[in-house]
Amino acid sequence: MTNRLPLLTLTLAATFAGGIAFAETGILTGESSLGPVLTNADGMTLYTFDKDEGGTSACYEECATNWPPLMAADGAEAEGDYGLTERTDGTMQWTYKGMPLYTWVKDAAPGDVTGDGVKEVWHAAKP
Repeated sequence: MTNRLPLLTLTLAATFAGGIAFAETGILTGESSLGPVLTNADGMTLYTFDKDEGGTSACYEECATNWPPLMAADGAEAEGDYGLTERTDGTMQWTYKGMPLYTWVKDAAPGDVTGDGVKEVWHAAKP
């Protein structure tokens, strides 16, 4: 019988040390005062917007300046709960369970969740 404890320990250590990336999205799981949240590759909290419908972003212009969309690299492909939506300029944005993802300009450091609840329409994305 193979001892799987070292692999389990390594997996748990990676999880608690800053998250595990999901597919090629660069999306991680990080810790916050709200518990686990999705983050970008820099550890900044990701958010969803209640006004987005049908997997399409409703956040442009000033909104997108304050809530930068989580952009996907050219050739990125959807996988599992992580999908893509096309923005009006033809670029692609990551989605989680059909909801476009954004960061918040007022979050200063990884783990900040100051955007959660803004105008009662912005929410930290949780795994």
